[in-house]
Amino acid sequence: MDEDHISFLGYEFRGASVHPRGKVTPARIRDADWTAIVPEIRTVLGETLFVPRERKSDLEAFCRRHGIERVARPDVWEDLLEPFLDTRIAPDQESATLDRLRDAGFAAHEVSAIRRRLTPLMLAYNFDAMVWAWAYLGLFDLLHAANAPVVDPGLQADLGEPAAFYAWAMAIADRHR
Repeated sequence: MDEDHISFLGYEFRGASVHPRGKVTPARIRDADWTAIVPEIRTVLGETLFVPRERKSDLEAFCRRHGIERVARPDVWEDLLEPFLDTRIAPDQESATLDRLRDAGFAAHEVSAIRRRLTPLMLAYNFDAMVWAWAYLGLFDLLHAANAPVVDPGLQADLGEPAAFYAWAMAIADRHR
């Protein structure tokens, strides 16, 4: 991280404003969360950019230096991707998840459509690629699955044009502020 911008080198998520290389200035940053599972920046346009964990203290220092607020927000993708975890989801837990999604503005038919669209990708990612995540899958995992070499490129291609898929995922993530 430089004094006046954050550089991204080799950013792996196709469609990102910083893919494969780019920078973000403080004026483009809405907020950040350096304490998140994977530290993140939220741009004023609603894009979530992820920062390597080993740079979390650098991200915190950068944000403090530029007066960028730390905002911890729920990852709506955690609830949307819950069925793809390597664990049994109890009915009361599933009901609570659907309640949170409803409260975030997601109708039941939309949740079903999102999950149906992502089923082949997320099953391939978490089970076929042997990730075996059992506690958490979120936006970072979804983007990783859509770009990782461990997932069949045909399944990734079925998602559509990478920039359009990325924009769709970001728009969903930004709905729950």
